[in-house]
Amino acid sequence: MKHFTEEDNMLQASFEFRNFENALKFVNQVGNIAEISNHHPDIYLHDYKYVSICSTTHDAWWTVTSKDRAIAKLIESSYKK
Repeated sequence: MKHFTEEDNMLQASFEFRNFENALKFVNQVGNIAEISNHHPDIYLHDYKYVSICSTTHDAWWTVTSKDRAIAKLIESSYKK
């Protein structure tokens, strides 16, 4: 299932989990992916079980680049509800 969509010069996605614990684990997984990739999206954990992610490349004048597409693919592959 594809979650990321491109809008307003960024890739955006929302993920739903069963509970806060699973959402927080996912946030930490995304953080690890970001560190390994050396590309850091904005990550929001909200309403206790939802995680929203926005990715854009700041040094490319806030546009979507291959870095954003690569990290989106890694994030999507790590998602488990």
